[in-house]
Amino acid sequence: MNELSLLWSSLVDWLAHGLLDASWWHIVAFTLVTTHITIASVTIFLHRSQAHRALDLHPIPSHFFRFWLWLTTGMVTKEWVAIHRKHHAKCETPEDPHSPQTRGIKTVLLQGAELYRAEAKVQETLTKYGHQTPDDWLERHVYSRYTWQGVGLLLILDLLLFGAIGATVWAVQMLWIPITAAGIINGLGHWWGYRNFEAPDASTNISPWGILIGGEELHNNHHTYPTSAKLSVKPFEFDIGWGYIRALEMLGLAKVRKTPPKLALGPIKPVADGKTLEAIIANRYEVMARYGAELKRAVAAEIDRLKAQGAENSARWKELRLAKRWLHRDDDKIPPVVKPQIDEAVRSSPSLAKLVAMREELRALWTRRNVSAEQLVADLQAWCRKAESSGIKALQEFSLKLRAATPA
Repeated sequence: MNELSLLWSSLVDWLAHGLLDASWWHIVAFTLVTTHITIASVTIFLHRSQAHRALDLHPIPSHFFRFWLWLTTGMVTKEWVAIHRKHHAKCETPEDPHSPQTRGIKTVLLQGAELYRAEAKVQETLTKYGHQTPDDWLERHVYSRYTWQGVGLLLILDLLLFGAIGATVWAVQMLWIPITAAGIINGLGHWWGYRNFEAPDASTNISPWGILIGGEELHNNHHTYPTSAKLSVKPFEFDIGWGYIRALEMLGLAKVRKTPPKLALGPIKPVADGKTLEAIIANRYEVMARYGAELKRAVAAEIDRLKAQGAENSARWKELRLAKRWLHRDDDKIPPVVKPQIDEAVRSSPSLAKLVAMREELRALWTRRNVSAEQLVADLQAWCRKAESSGIKALQEFSLKLRAATPA
C-alpha cells in the first residue's frame, strides 16, 4: 500500500511539475523560443530557400530545419512548397489556394490550415509546383511517411518536461503556424496593411518590423521581389529572418543568391540610352514607387493652394484629400466607391492629369510586347523630352533622375 501511495504521489508530482519543475516564466520562454524556431524554419527553409531558391543552405541547417518542422508542424516540404508556388502563380484568382480576395478574409483567417490541407491533396498541384524539393531516404521513409508521429513525439516530450501543462505548451506549438502563417500572412497579408510597391496583386506589409513572424510581415515586399532572400527594402523596415540568414552565411552555412534590386543613380546622361532603359526596367517597381511619391506631393501642393484660398470645406478639397490617399496607387487598386471623386480631382487639375497620363506612358516601357529594344529606347527618350518640356517641376526633376539611372 505504501508503495502504491508513493507511486501515486510521484505521478501527481510529475503531472504538477514535470521533470524540470520549471517556473511559469521558464515555460513561457520555452514556448516562445520553440515557436520562434519554427517560424524561422518556415521562412528560411521552406519559403526563401525551397520555394523561391533565394538562398542555398548547407546540409547541416537544411536537415535541422526539416527535422524541426517534422517535429513541430508535421508539414511535408513538397506540399508546402507546391502550394506556395501555386499561390504566386495564381495569385488573387479563384485558383489561388488561399486568397482573401476570392475566398474572403474570414475564411482565410479562420480556416487557413484547412485550405492548406485541402490543396495538399491535389496531386496536380504537387506534380506541377513541387519540383526540386528533398527526395532522399529520410524524406521518403520518415518525414513524408510519418507526418503525425513527429508532433506526437513533441507532445510526449512536452509532457515529460513540464507535466500536465505540457499539453498546453504543445497546443500553442501546434497552433502557431496555422494562426501566423496560414491565417495572418495568407489573410491579412493580402487584405490590410501598407504597400511600398504596386505589385500586380493585393499583397501588403502588415508591419515594418518583421520579428514575430520572422520577417514574413513584409509581404508586399516579398510579392514584389519573390526571389529575394531579404524581405526588407526600406531603411525603417527590419527582417529578422534576413539577420539569421546573414549569420548562417558568415558561418559558411548558407549562400544568398539574390536580394532586392536597388535603383542606382549616376551622372545625368545627355540622352537616355540602352543602359538607362535596362536600369529602369530592372527597377520598375521602385521607379513607379518614386513616381507615386511625386504624385502625392503634387496633390499635397494643390491642397495647400486651396487651403491658402480658404477653401477647406469645398467639394474640390474633399476630392483632393481622397486623391492624396489613393492617386499614387494603380488604377485597378483604387476602390470603386471613391473613383469618381478622384477622377474629378484629376480632371480639374491640368498638372495632375498630365502626371497621371505620363505615368501610364512610362509604364508602357515594360508592359508593351513585341517592341524592339531600339524602339523602347526611342520611346524613353521621347518621354524624357516631353516631361522636361511640360513646365511641371515634378516631371522635369523625375526625368533627370531617369536619365541618371544606371545598372547596379
